[in-house]
Order: sequence, then C-alpha cells, then structure tokens
Amino acid sequence: MQTKIEIVDSMRSRADYFLSAPEAIGHIGFFPVTNTLFTSLLITAFLSLIAFSVSKNLSMVPGKSQAFVEIFIEYIYKLTEQIAGSKAQVFFPWLMTFVLFILAANLSGLLPGFSSIGIYKIAEGTKTFVPFLHSINADLNSTLALAFVSLFITHFFAIRFLGIKAYLQKWFSTKMFGIALFVGLLELVSEFTKIISLSFRLYGNIQAGKVMLKTAKSFYPYVLPLPFYLMEIMVAFIQTAVFMMLTLVFMKILSSKQIH
Repeated sequence: MQTKIEIVDSMRSRADYFLSAPEAIGHIGFFPVTNTLFTSLLITAFLSLIAFSVSKNLSMVPGKSQAFVEIFIEYIYKLTEQIAGSKAQVFFPWLMTFVLFILAANLSGLLPGFSSIGIYKIAEGTKTFVPFLHSINADLNSTLALAFVSLFITHFFAIRFLGIKAYLQKWFSTKMFGIALFVGLLELVSEFTKIISLSFRLYGNIQAGKVMLKTAKSFYPYVLPLPFYLMEIMVAFIQTAVFMMLTLVFMKILSSKQIH
C-alpha cells in the first residue's frame, strides 16, 4: 500500500507530465533562464540568420530556395489582402512574424533529441533530469505571451486607423444605457476572452501532441510513433494558420468602424 508521501510524489509526477512546465537550466543574477526561454532565443536567432541570408542573396532570377520563400510569402500576403484589403501592408509584417515564429516553434519540438539532451540536477535529495530544450508552445507562458502581443498590436492598429475617440466609442458611447450599455460591456469582456482563445488553443494542441508521442514511445519506441509524428507536423501547420487567421480577423474587425 502506498504511503501518503508516495501518493503525493506520484500525483506531482503525473501533473508535471501533462503540464510540461519549463525548468530553469541556469540563472543570470536573480533571473532564471528556463529551457523554454533558451529555446525561444535559439529559434529567434535561427530565423534572424535565415532572414539575413535570404536578404543578402536575392536575385532577379530566383533559385529553388528563393522561389519557395517567395511563393510562401506571397500566399500569406494574398490571404491577408483578401481579408484586410488596403490594411494588408500594415498587418502583413506582424502576421508573417507570427507565422514564422510559431511554425518554427511547433516543428522544432519534433526534432530528434529535442527533450533528451540536458543535465541532471539534485534538488531536495532527488535527482531529476532537466532538458536544455523545451517545446515552446507546450509551455502556457509562451502561448500567453504570444496572445498578449497579438491583442496589444490589434488594439494599437485599431487606435491608429480609427483614432482614439472612435476607438473608445466601440465600448463607451455617448448613450451608455439599456441595451447599448450591455453590448458595450460584452464587447469589452470579449477582448479578454481572445487571450484565452488564442493561448489555450495553441497550448492545448501542442501539449496534447507531446503527451501522445511520449505515450506512443513508451509502448513501441521505433515504429508506433511514426504516424503520430506525421500527424503532429500537420497540427503544427494547422495551429499556426489558426493563430494567424484569428489574429487577422481580430485586427480587421477592431480596425473597422463602430457597429453598434
């Protein structure tokens, strides 16, 4: 029969397995450097190097790699233009940044050895393994940060295109009574639910895939996970597209004139 301490430890290990919390791999002064933050910095550096390399090697007759990049960027831009119209040129740089970062973060978590290279730490007499790299979007802190950035830039563009007066009138009109008051407050609350919608959807799908792959590896580590890897690659693209499209739609709606 398990003791109370053993039961608590078992519950903690299961919680860590499903929550996949980031772990500190070092400190800069009093500031902890988690494996999620370290992975974010590596991906940011990688994307910056790719962007720098592509910009320095552009040619009028594109090669295969340049042609692929141009087709991909053009597709995202046309999609943005179809929804945002004349505002596409303003929205596009932010949306493309979200696409590149989220897609790279999702796919990087599927690389071999991603969570198996690290160090052992001894805390409170217990030896635990801490990986150097952690799937970014399997950390709720990261997806919440992305959602906050998305919401902030959405409201920034709303003020830019509408002006501060028209922007505030979306929630606080001169006739704030009755149904108008209720609708205004409801729209104001809905802005906060966007954070939950964006962050939890992305986190839930990536973390669920991570747990599923771990479970498949525990049964048959060489063959069984392969179809799940293919499915997770699809999920990586789909969740990137969902985040981008929701952000684009939120930008379009909030930057439009007042509807009530």
